[in-house]
Amino acid sequence: MTEETWIAVDRFFCDHLVPSDEVLDAVLEESAAAGLPDIQLAPNQAALLQMLARLQGASRLLEIGTLGGYSGIWLARALPEGGRLVTVEANPHHAEVARRNFERADVLHKVDLRLGPAADVLPAIAREGGDPFDLVFIDADKRSIPLYFDWALRLTRPGSLIIVDNVVRRGEVAVASSANEDVQGVRRFIQSLKGDDRVQATALQTVGTKGYDGFAIVQVL
Repeated sequence: MTEETWIAVDRFFCDHLVPSDEVLDAVLEESAAAGLPDIQLAPNQAALLQMLARLQGASRLLEIGTLGGYSGIWLARALPEGGRLVTVEANPHHAEVARRNFERADVLHKVDLRLGPAADVLPAIAREGGDPFDLVFIDADKRSIPLYFDWALRLTRPGSLIIVDNVVRRGEVAVASSANEDVQGVRRFIQSLKGDDRVQATALQTVGTKGYDGFAIVQVL
């Protein structure tokens, strides 16, 4: 199997199951025009994220790593009226593009966009003492995943889901001697789950338009 095959299969699935959306297409165009990296979820991956949020009956969502707002729009659309997505972005330019995209998608009223390093913003969210989050999506710098996951556990409740993207790193996650700090961050996160009786977790490899990677799904017990 080649990457061309993976891409063709993704296109087949998306053409039949995730039809083109003018707003989301415009969001991707806006993000590209603004110079943002092309690292957002593929449409079929974003649809899965939205489905999981709906299955949770989620009314409070947390996203760590906003980028241009693409995955955030999918999440915000899963929320009922009165629901809230808190999304954290460290890059001011990315945050401004995301804000415009949230407004374009008519979901800005559901979104609380926090600007700043997640290591600073997450403790501030905890100090606010709001209701726990029903689902957390972690899609930020991988070397800091153990820290973000620790905060996600503090900010959720039994039954909440924590989804962590990009955990396969084109297979390098299995290389203990890797010098890549992002790989080592993912390895520390995965290793920390072993024997942790607070959670039940699994991880899946994926191939498609975003190459070879995967994600972890953790349920808080």
